[in-house]
Amino acid sequence: MAEFLQFAFSGLTVGAVYALVALGFTLIYNASDVVNFAQGEFVMLGGMTTVFLHLAGVPVPLAALAAIAVTTLVGIGLHKLAIEPARGASPVTLIIITIGASIFLRGAAAIVFDKRFHQLPHWFGDQPIRVGGASVLPQSLVVLAGAAVIVVALWAFFERSLFGKAVLATAANRLAARLQGIDTGFVIGFSFAVSAAIGAIAGVLVTPVTLTSYDVGTLMALKGFAAAMLGGMGNPLGAVVGGLLVGVLEAFGAGYLSSQYKDAVAFIVILAVLFVLPNGLFGRSRVERV
Repeated sequence: MAEFLQFAFSGLTVGAVYALVALGFTLIYNASDVVNFAQGEFVMLGGMTTVFLHLAGVPVPLAALAAIAVTTLVGIGLHKLAIEPARGASPVTLIIITIGASIFLRGAAAIVFDKRFHQLPHWFGDQPIRVGGASVLPQSLVVLAGAAVIVVALWAFFERSLFGKAVLATAANRLAARLQGIDTGFVIGFSFAVSAAIGAIAGVLVTPVTLTSYDVGTLMALKGFAAAMLGGMGNPLGAVVGGLLVGVLEAFGAGYLSSQYKDAVAFIVILAVLFVLPNGLFGRSRVERV
């Protein structure tokens, strides 16, 4: 039982990060129909920027805020310099653009930072908490709490604010939203900024638990994409559930089978969704009138 709980806690911790990455995919996909494979690089930038600012003598809270701001600007730049000029391009072209942006950001990070692994100090110490025979790091609880706060904040923003409803209207029908006077271009840029900020927050939260380096974004994007597909691409609730499920499946697969198969779980999830649940757990079939 203790072993089961240990794997469950580990899976929920990394799953919360995958859920945040999947939320970033969902925000951008809903607003612009773009699948942003640079989303994982936002997580990397958040973690690496915080690490190097902290090494330069900046306190961790200020370094984290600066990293989130820098990553948000990178997200806005991605929209302005790469996505917006390609307006009207095919979905495949836009996906290739985001993959190219991911490669560029990864290369830039290797030059600006370095190619070594880094870790941030734990926020509340590294003494584990014993729960049912399993050990839980306080930072794992911080990751789960941070993910929960972001999910609730997004829900409140979309349900309670006028601009949030404008984002939902753009996601539902961009042309109709534009005819109602909504600046859909600004809404799409805002979605890129928010998704970048969420990715950076995920990087800041998880770096004390797992090491970060210039190339962690690739696998993070893959696993976040698998989570988004599992939950139903475009469904925020599905993104959260999918992220947690992918994290738990990964932890149990590594624990009970072999750690060598840990990263293969995301590929298996993608294939399973494509063959068994093309619309994901919470997705809906689209009907086009012709």
